[in-house]
Amino acid sequence: MKRGIGHYQIGDTFEGFVLIKESTKGTASNGKPFLTLVLRDATGEIEAKLWDITQDDESIFIQEQIIHITGELNQFRGKAQMRINAIRIAQTTDGVQVSDFIEKAPVDREELMEKLTEAIFEMENPTIQRIVRAVVKKYQEPLLLYPAATKNHHEYASGLAHHITSMLKIAKELCELYPQLNQDLLYAGIILHDIGKIKELSGVVSTSYTLQGKLLGHIPMMVEEIGHIAKELKIDGEEVLILQHLVLSHHGKAEWGSPTPPLVREAEILHFIDLIDAKMNMLNRALDKVKPGEFTEKLFAMENRAFYKPTFEE
Repeated sequence: MKRGIGHYQIGDTFEGFVLIKESTKGTASNGKPFLTLVLRDATGEIEAKLWDITQDDESIFIQEQIIHITGELNQFRGKAQMRINAIRIAQTTDGVQVSDFIEKAPVDREELMEKLTEAIFEMENPTIQRIVRAVVKKYQEPLLLYPAATKNHHEYASGLAHHITSMLKIAKELCELYPQLNQDLLYAGIILHDIGKIKELSGVVSTSYTLQGKLLGHIPMMVEEIGHIAKELKIDGEEVLILQHLVLSHHGKAEWGSPTPPLVREAEILHFIDLIDAKMNMLNRALDKVKPGEFTEKLFAMENRAFYKPTFEE
């Protein structure tokens, strides 16, 4: 089986098809233009430089274009970077399509939906259950398709639902360890906390922030949505307020994007579960790409640390 781009090492030569995720024009110190391309396939992505470009190159090698390249992987400022030696646009006869280059969750959508449904079914508070059920029903299709972010964690097709269901597993264990936790509330907060990303992000192929996402963000949009759903269902009560608080505070601190810190026990736990699952997703995927005895690339979202894979993990 042919290796994906995410599994190539520094010094390797690459030849194959990739998708252009981003394309940015720059000017070198000698005054000549170049393109910085972010290339991706189903296993990962890498930055590449295309030097001495023409005007045609700038208009041809654009976002969401499939290309065939040969090049070498070098290291630049602690990260892998590809120097392109040959490049061409993919042809119909090559038999490749955009979906071939999209990383997908390791769990299929049917199973993800089943886990969400199970969690909702377990809820005993009818008010909380009705609100969560209504939100999931309204956004079911994009919920099962969208990534959870543009980069760093769960940034792949169905990543949002994968993130939620992974968090639900952690919550289930914590509720057994700490029976004082309100399971309904914690499950609801987990399911609802990031659904605003469906409006914040553009989609799956070349995920970017929408205008709403840039100006408002997923947290305020979801707080507002909970209010709208509750009004439609003619629900009024403290449950609505607490659910809004869980969403509003799940980033933990103002500098991390939460207008208010967690002030309810389940809100505090939700924040930590979110952190655990996001960090484990980043670490597992980074460590999967290196051999025992090697370090990962520096991970920006992990304070720019490179993580070591012990040799006894062979």
